[in-house]
Amino acid sequence: QTQLVESGGGLVQPGGSLRLSCAASGFSLGYYDISWLRQAPGKERERVSCISSSGGSTFYADSVKGRFTISRDKAKNTVYLQMNSLKPEDTAMYYCNARGSDDAGTVFSSWGRGIQVTVSS
Repeated sequence: QTQLVESGGGLVQPGGSLRLSCAASGFSLGYYDISWLRQAPGKERERVSCISSSGGSTFYADSVKGRFTISRDKAKNTVYLQMNSLKPEDTAMYYCNARGSDDAGTVFSSWGRGIQVTVSS
């Protein structure tokens, strides 16, 4: 059974930091592009960061650029999202997504259940 599990969320004060982890079981994250997405109540889901399977290419939404860093540790089969200088606007449920395709064009997409990040005084 394939599974993604997010961890590391919680409550933090503005200006603080959190590190989210996305751990995979049952498959290797090394073959897939990984994204972190978030969704706050009443707002559309936003892709905040992505990292390529090789780790050589990254993407950050303008809203988090310069504050968040995505990385992967293939030996631990885990992807991280380091979140610094957190703002109340970062409050959301954060999801990890692994995505890839084979030579036949079949798309694989696996989602974690999400983890809450709350930035508040």
